[in-house]
Amino acid sequence: MKDFFMKNFVTAALMVMAVTLAGCGTESMKVSNLRCEYMDNPLGIDNLTPQLSWKLESSGKDQGQTAYRILVASDAAKLKKNIGDLWDSGKVACDDETSIVYGGKELASGTECFWKVMVWDKDGKQDKWSKAAKWTMGLLDRQEWKGAWIGFDKPRVDAEKIFKVKEKAKAKEKTKTNRLLPAVSFLRKEFRVDKPVKRAMLYASALGNYQMSINGKSVGDDYFTPGWTDYNKRVYYNTYDVTGMVNMGVNAIGGILAEGWYSGSIGYKLGRDFYGKNPRLLAQLVLEYKDGSAKLIATDDTWKASVGPILESGFLAGETYDAQLEMDGWDKAGFDASGWAGVDITEKIAAKIEAYPSNTVKVFQEIEPLSISEPNEGDFVFDMGTNFAGFARLKVKGAKGTKITLKFGERLNPDGTVYTKNLRKARVIDTYICKGSDIEIWKPKFTFHGFQYVGMTGFPGKPGKDAITGIELTSATPVAGSFECSDKRLNQLYHNICQTQRANFIDIPTDCPQRDERMGWTGDAQAYVRTACLNTDVQSFFRKWLVDLMDAQLENGDFPKVAPTVVTYGSGGPAWADAGIICPWAIYEVYGDKVVLEKHYDAMAKFVDFRQKSAPDHLAPKKFHCFGDWLNINAKTPKDVIYTAYTAGDAQIMAKVAAVLGKDDDVDKYNKLYEDIKLAFNRAYVNEDGIIKGDTQTVYILALWFDLVDGKMKEKAQQLLIERIKERDWHLSTGFVGTRDLMHVLSKIGRTDVAYRLLFTDTYPSWLFPVKNGATSIWERWNSWTPEKGFGSAGMNSFSHYAYGAVGQWMFENIGGIKSAKPGYKEIVIKPYITDKLTWAKTSYDCIHGKIAVDWKRDGGKVTLNVTVPTSVKATIYVPGKAEPLKVGSGKYKFNSRLKIRIMQQSMEI
Repeated sequence: MKDFFMKNFVTAALMVMAVTLAGCGTESMKVSNLRCEYMDNPLGIDNLTPQLSWKLESSGKDQGQTAYRILVASDAAKLKKNIGDLWDSGKVACDDETSIVYGGKELASGTECFWKVMVWDKDGKQDKWSKAAKWTMGLLDRQEWKGAWIGFDKPRVDAEKIFKVKEKAKAKEKTKTNRLLPAVSFLRKEFRVDKPVKRAMLYASALGNYQMSINGKSVGDDYFTPGWTDYNKRVYYNTYDVTGMVNMGVNAIGGILAEGWYSGSIGYKLGRDFYGKNPRLLAQLVLEYKDGSAKLIATDDTWKASVGPILESGFLAGETYDAQLEMDGWDKAGFDASGWAGVDITEKIAAKIEAYPSNTVKVFQEIEPLSISEPNEGDFVFDMGTNFAGFARLKVKGAKGTKITLKFGERLNPDGTVYTKNLRKARVIDTYICKGSDIEIWKPKFTFHGFQYVGMTGFPGKPGKDAITGIELTSATPVAGSFECSDKRLNQLYHNICQTQRANFIDIPTDCPQRDERMGWTGDAQAYVRTACLNTDVQSFFRKWLVDLMDAQLENGDFPKVAPTVVTYGSGGPAWADAGIICPWAIYEVYGDKVVLEKHYDAMAKFVDFRQKSAPDHLAPKKFHCFGDWLNINAKTPKDVIYTAYTAGDAQIMAKVAAVLGKDDDVDKYNKLYEDIKLAFNRAYVNEDGIIKGDTQTVYILALWFDLVDGKMKEKAQQLLIERIKERDWHLSTGFVGTRDLMHVLSKIGRTDVAYRLLFTDTYPSWLFPVKNGATSIWERWNSWTPEKGFGSAGMNSFSHYAYGAVGQWMFENIGGIKSAKPGYKEIVIKPYITDKLTWAKTSYDCIHGKIAVDWKRDGGKVTLNVTVPTSVKATIYVPGKAEPLKVGSGKYKFNSRLKIRIMQQSMEI
């Protein structure tokens, strides 16, 4: 290894010092992070051939796996004895540790699978066995679901009656009435256990949202289960190991059922009951006794139902809770349920029932308020310090019947009150009514809000900061990236990007978490997906959403604006519908996930076929839906240019996908399609002087990003792009479409200097303009708020919208210098672009193979570069100031070099 390193070092003629910080290649590797289906110890999967993966750690240089052996056992004791009764792979020569397909005995429902792995390094040295991991199988056959779908329809009927009465009364006064939500249902059953239990597994699903409990204790720590789908096509279930929750003797199982996305309000145009009217719960508790026998407790007509303290609950409206109506012990044995009603039953549903395939929504962190103000007497405002999604936990001591109201907003009005106008028709209010006990602590169960400020009224006395605690929710995608540099403004920008991603990754990738929308907009998702991957591990998250997207595909092959499907939203149009091509490819590029491509290839091909048939001359059809370059700055990009460019990009990607999957004929077909579209693009939109139709920044970005111009036309497009930026006084004018690729194109054409100037600009419009004006998240508009005009149009003005946060990918790849060269980061390029505006930067990305880390410091022209390359990964390192790269294997490296720093403002020549 030393000779190899020195040979490359000399060949590259790098007059720098390269030092390995640890190891000489003789250390053994450590296997860690064992995962099944890219999740940690998942319960209840339904893939009979799941993918297994792990990471490798070594303090040596240029290390990697050359072989592996996997053992899978039906119990922990056998695995400990190195008995793989379900699968012993034997020694397999293979350097892949990210996508090994289970190849053992056929697995049955409920099977426990304990597994571990041993690897051999590049020198043939055998490592020790890893620590054990586990997965369990779910219910693999629809016939194994013995329970019925139960609910309680009376709350809905009562709410409708009350609403009609109030509606008539309000009509006389000619005032608006907010529609009441039905109370949340409480469902329960008692059962008996007469012999020792070996294992107890609970399988649960709902048309709506549910929370289960056993003997008074909550099952799991998830929110909004079983997740949002097109409930007419598929419904997910969750699996919980509740062995420690079941007692000898009489037990009780309870379920709380809310409308959720199924029958609750999910959009300003849709109202309620989009998928169905009456929520339903399906639950199945399987008790395995130590004597080998089993018992099943399932939802059926023996369950009892009631309403309780949750009077209203909805995502857009908020939650109302009357603690005076609490039913102590309702989910414990011995509770008097004689006054409870029977349940309403739906025996079967038509949709598929499948295991939830992703990261459930969980608490990410608790946030303490920074300050409290009182703009009006008795009206208190808590500043949580950052804009996030979740809710507020209330702590109060008040007399019985005291009513505390909480409202939520992202910004403040000039008078210091909470700004809520941009919430549109969403009520977004939580209400708590005290029962009059000592200290009462409450948090909602079935709602969330997007907010930085909490307005409180009705609190007895003056609250302290501990009266409110922010509870941030997000899909539990593991944090993967980090970024920090010498400019605090960029650090705040990165914080805002991450904060906004978490706020909008709540089961699906939404556009915003606060107003009456919160849908899975496809254009936002495709624009941001690559940045999302760098911030957290979103592999299983997007695997789930891509199923939603394919379920939403229109009959003609087009993809919609939003997924899960919302019928009235129809065709997505260019740069939105294309998410069906762009997102699967992004997941493959980042994680090497070939299964995603295999699973969705037919749907992707159907979409490209639709686009092709819709435009027989390879140009945009006369009529089509398109949002254009959404929220651009007075720079209207022709919609037909966007349509044609994105369709060309789809063909480009499909040729690559076909190559990965070995579909050679399709490779040729899609390459030809791309060339035909490219030719048509040039004939229709590119003038002899190089000006592209529309002459906006975005048209040149699209042409250059999708390689639609060559030769002199390419040179002119590059020059015209810079001119269009310069004429805006070195500001961008792009909307959602152009911003996605703007910075990447500038680096692609060798104008990273211009990209840096755009990044460091803090006047409108720019990324740092919101930061300068107190933003703690990414805004929907470049001018969502300005000092001169205040708030932008409330009709479309979210302060938590991640699309413009797509610049995060550029920051990782150019300031941090971390870029993938092969799918799954199996090979990487380390090439930070040093600027006079920064003296240091630290960036890391925990890729599917392990952590990549780069940090650099600049003292005048002296640059120190530290690089960590994870095991099994090869890197090409460009040391600042040196032309020739250095090719290395895994390890830690340090370089010292000298670099002539160009002052950024002096490098703006056209």
